[in-house]
Amino acid sequence: MTRLARLALPALALVAALGSPGVSAQQVYRIVGPDGRVTFSDRPPPDGKATPAGGAATAGGGAAGGAALPFELRNVANRYPVTLYTGNDCPPCNSGRAYLQGRGIPFTERTVTTPEDATALRTLAGAPSLPFLTIGGQQIRGFSEMEWGSYLDAAGYPKTSQLPAAYRNPAPSPLVATQPAPRAPATEAPANGTPAAAAAPAEPPPANPAGIRF
Repeated sequence: MTRLARLALPALALVAALGSPGVSAQQVYRIVGPDGRVTFSDRPPPDGKATPAGGAATAGGGAAGGAALPFELRNVANRYPVTLYTGNDCPPCNSGRAYLQGRGIPFTERTVTTPEDATALRTLAGAPSLPFLTIGGQQIRGFSEMEWGSYLDAAGYPKTSQLPAAYRNPAPSPLVATQPAPRAPATEAPANGTPAAAAAPAEPPPANPAGIRF
């Protein structure tokens, strides 16, 4: 085997992993059963009655970026869209986000802040670990500048930013779309005129749902 062939094999392996059909898709579906039970799956149900958790990601960071992407970058972003999953108080997530922004990678960000988000992340990634990055079909747990850079190189993303000055990535959105709670019926005042007791305030959600690891 020639030296050139030996050097080309790792890059070919990375490209195969990026587009491998055997790797789970990055879309998670939120399914509500007849009994009201909520489950998450990377496959929609046969009847199609499911909504994408967090909404469908727009390839290449979305068209709402304020400026059109250059032709070659747009093609790469459409073929291998990048999605970053982050959490609160997560320094590695901040490092990963800064790396993508510094390199000029158009990406979509999904936040994991609730127990439902954590459940969906387990379905998607197989483990409650953040940050979590997908490049096309490739999944990467944890932040490593060298590893992320290798996969981005193999996908064809430029090593330096080619984003227009006016381009902005879409605002981060929850992994699982939140739904407004049904409004409670109004409480009638007692007949004797005694005011009803005030409802106890709801407890705030936990800062780290389901023990997510950073």
